[in-house]
Amino acid sequence: MPIADELWSNGMMGWESYSEIKSADTNQKKMRVLGGVLQCGGNTVKSAFYSGLEKHAPFLLRDLSTDPPTAVDPDAIAKSLDEYKKWIQREYEFVTEYNSLPGEHVLLSERYIQPLILMRHREKKERIEELCFKGEFFQQLISSKNNAEKGNTVLDALFSADSKGICPAAVILQGNSGKGKSFTAQKIMLDWSSGCLSRENFDCVFHLKCKELNQISEEQSLVEILSINSNLTPDHILQILQSSPKRVLVLIDGFDELKFSFGDTSIKLTASVYLYKKAPLEASLTALLRGCLLPKSFLLVTSRSTTTDTLSALLKKPQRFTEIIGFSEREVEEYFQKFFQDEELFRNAYESVKANETLFTACSSPVICWIISTVIKQRLCDCADVTSGLETTTSIYVDFVSTLLENHCQGLSDSVPTLLKSLGQLAERGLMERQVLFEEKSVKETVSDPSGSPFLGKFLFKKRTRQETMYSFMHLSFQEFFTALYYISLDEKEFLSKLTERFHSPWQSYGVQYLDENCPLKYGCPEFNFLPVIQFLCGLCNKEVIDLLKETYKVSVPPSVQAQLEEWILFISSNRDYNFLPFILLCLYELHEKDFVQKAVEAWQEMDMSWDTMNRTDCWALVYCLECCPHFRSLNLNFAAEELKMLQPVLCRTPKLELTVQNLTDADVTDLISALGEGKLLGEFRLNSSGLSDESMKQILHALHKQKTVGGLQIAVKNITYDTSLILTEFIQNTEKWEEISLRASAECNDAESLCSSLRLFNTDGNLVLNVLRWCSSPHNVPSLSEIILQYPRSEMSSINLKNFLQAFHDINCLTEERAGFDQQVDSLLSHLSSVSGLNAMNLSAPLLTEKWAFRILFLIQSCKSLKGLSFNAGSWSSDDATWLPGRLLEEGLRLLKESPKHPQCTLNIKGFRCSRSTDSCTHQTHQIKELDCNQRVTFIFSGENYTEEISPKIKLCDILG
Repeated sequence: MPIADELWSNGMMGWESYSEIKSADTNQKKMRVLGGVLQCGGNTVKSAFYSGLEKHAPFLLRDLSTDPPTAVDPDAIAKSLDEYKKWIQREYEFVTEYNSLPGEHVLLSERYIQPLILMRHREKKERIEELCFKGEFFQQLISSKNNAEKGNTVLDALFSADSKGICPAAVILQGNSGKGKSFTAQKIMLDWSSGCLSRENFDCVFHLKCKELNQISEEQSLVEILSINSNLTPDHILQILQSSPKRVLVLIDGFDELKFSFGDTSIKLTASVYLYKKAPLEASLTALLRGCLLPKSFLLVTSRSTTTDTLSALLKKPQRFTEIIGFSEREVEEYFQKFFQDEELFRNAYESVKANETLFTACSSPVICWIISTVIKQRLCDCADVTSGLETTTSIYVDFVSTLLENHCQGLSDSVPTLLKSLGQLAERGLMERQVLFEEKSVKETVSDPSGSPFLGKFLFKKRTRQETMYSFMHLSFQEFFTALYYISLDEKEFLSKLTERFHSPWQSYGVQYLDENCPLKYGCPEFNFLPVIQFLCGLCNKEVIDLLKETYKVSVPPSVQAQLEEWILFISSNRDYNFLPFILLCLYELHEKDFVQKAVEAWQEMDMSWDTMNRTDCWALVYCLECCPHFRSLNLNFAAEELKMLQPVLCRTPKLELTVQNLTDADVTDLISALGEGKLLGEFRLNSSGLSDESMKQILHALHKQKTVGGLQIAVKNITYDTSLILTEFIQNTEKWEEISLRASAECNDAESLCSSLRLFNTDGNLVLNVLRWCSSPHNVPSLSEIILQYPRSEMSSINLKNFLQAFHDINCLTEERAGFDQQVDSLLSHLSSVSGLNAMNLSAPLLTEKWAFRILFLIQSCKSLKGLSFNAGSWSSDDATWLPGRLLEEGLRLLKESPKHPQCTLNIKGFRCSRSTDSCTHQTHQIKELDCNQRVTFIFSGENYTEEISPKIKLCDILG
């Protein structure tokens, strides 16, 4: 209007036109009338209009006076893009690590492993599970996530069409600090420039690093901004953007690091921003994110979780949210393999970290993988023994926090000690309240700038009709670590007060009287959820860690901390409280003070960790502690076969052992024999859940022959075969140093090949007991003779041919009572049994007591003059060896036993179910026997010509076992 006013007052515009412009209700109508005036007024009027523009709208005049873009040359653009791609390949092929010296770099291909990328938001329950799970359970949980297809490149996966066929215009790639966002951005650039994408969606990709953008203070046009991290000139970029705007991707890396507010003021500036015109950086970026600039292009923005809600509000639509959740077990293994590039070093490093449950969980963060690998590599440079163990868990966590403080905490408002203390207070409160997710309000009351902390993640959840903002630490283990850091930052009095409360809270009402003023922890029992904090406190007392804390965090550990914890450990050790044994070993490993470890371990005298299967972390701590105490005497352990190599040095030099080894395979037998060595006092020796071949069993028995004593031997084998019986016969004839031998065929054993399901030999009061069992694999496949138990003097061990006995037992169970030849097979077996010298007790189990079985029982009593007791159980064991399938006592069989003469020196027990109906009585073995009202559980005891009858209301396991 000022220009129109001047034209009218100078007589260059009529009143009618001026009034029409003045009364027009839109700018378009005003400009339409003014355009007509200029068209009719000639050069004089146009010159006056031009002068008005210079005076009242200089910015518009500059835009109007700019030369139009030159015509696009396709060949020139192709040449520029080709040179750009080659430049990216040179620049992005290498990476600079956190500790790289000037000029040092490594190939990206030697470090980058594609992480798991989740293409959706997670529910609150999922978050809690991921934060609380550890070790293999955590890795299984992570691996089960619906991640981006591993066969594609990251870029292909991120911009693929969804289930509705919609491709996103903008993608948010969220991830916590250290998860690999920047590495992934670099890999995307390298993949694009190298032509590794399966779909060529993008002619050009620009990479904006927000750390670099923070250094720009002057106004810049968008093409100038895009040229910062490339070898393209602004003119080249302008031509590329004009030629194919629909095939351009802008990758903005590290949005959370930008120092802009992206408020409404900056957004209003975008109307005057053009590709090639200078503007404030915040305005240009806002226009780009909103789609005001390059509306047809694509955007990929990486950010920490603390700013994704702000980012989502800025980005154009349609959007896609994705999240890097880190490495699963497969990626962790691949990372170590790439890092070391030597099979032996890789295997040692990977097995070491896998043995530590807490570290293995933390390895979902690529930064942790790098720290551990770097530490091990440094030990190699220092000529240290890599196989002797990793640094402590605490030292790795200290390194991790140091790395993030140095590289991911620019512009913090608080000092490092203040930040760590506030995080520790938040962490402690969460532990005490059993909380891993924190409400935004409570976080801001404790931590002044939670969005600026790389140690906290921010998440949005749906809560009814609104959104809920919550925070968490990276994992529960980091929450526990920060709690320990907080405790050592306190003065001695407050530290002891807090620790005493945690150690005595279960019995505060009367525990005060037991407090030792000099050592208030001594008689305490710490809260279960507080145990990891104690473990970290022990690690923070390590001398090297203390020095690192002083140097990095400016934090000193009070001397009383270590003294109090060591006193408690010695108290537990001297009392040999086995409930705390695995935990004490972990604390000793974290403390890593050899003299004290030796003192504490020797107090145990012997270690029993057999009540539950040891995990790899327990094994690793045990190995370290016993290396500090090489003359330890006795171990009773329960562990998986995969831990054999780890435990081998300890097992070899321990004189007295009791071992339970789970899931042993033929491939593990060599390691087992090596670990056993020779001359051991071997107590119980159980090889459970295995499936060993005859050759493996032969090797194991040969190794046991070299031991001083063997208490009890239990071996799970594939099948109990003819060769098995020969191997076992040779062992028992040539070795007197055993108390029990038990073989168990696998659940998948071949009934046609396996002579029996279970074979057990044991000594009792100078007698040898032989127990042979055939399981009932199904109600329709009931063995004809399910169990035989024989007892005879050990001195007569050779009187029974084990091979022939097992073969006869097998042949009977290959037939049914109705099949031809069955009676002949049974008679052959019974004749064999009657020839056993000194046979004094026998137990038989068959489905039914028939008249024929009654005749066989009478035959055994009459032919075995040494027999003092014979039991017959009607029924059979199911394949799980825990369920008894009851059988019936038929009247014709009972009648024969009652009426027939019997040996006066032999007591006969008959057990089973009897039908009480006089007519139409039950005659078969079924699962419903004990459920039918007509059936009673009865026991007949025959002593000479007399007998008694007992009726039991219910079947009892002790009745079956006799």
